[in-house]
Amino acid sequence: MTYTISQVAKKLNVTIYTIRYYDKEGLFPFLDRTASGNRIFKEQDIEWIDLICCLKSTGMQIKDIRTLIENCTLENAVLDKSLQMLMDHKKAVQKEIEEIHHKLETIDYKIKHLPEMYERIVNKASN
Repeated sequence: MTYTISQVAKKLNVTIYTIRYYDKEGLFPFLDRTASGNRIFKEQDIEWIDLICCLKSTGMQIKDIRTLIENCTLENAVLDKSLQMLMDHKKAVQKEIEEIHHKLETIDYKIKHLPEMYERIVNKASN
């Protein structure tokens, strides 16, 4: 089964413009095209695009995504480099999650203690 760009955009909840931009950046060397130049998407293409969107939304640079895809799609695919890139990115995302979790704990603490802090300020002002 094949899909149009609008079907892929809807399926992945991204814009057509995003898909076109990624294509322009060389992230879809695997895509086939019709005689008139329209992109033809297969299920495996959609899986790649979903990965690309995931990597981009978690902070991976376009140039690094391009390198990863090149490593995976070349005739002499470089599996070790691709896996290492994904593992390094995973570590960076995990670190970011930990930092956000710490920030969330700080916010929760303030939510819990803000009423008593406010009460102390009001009591000081009224004395």
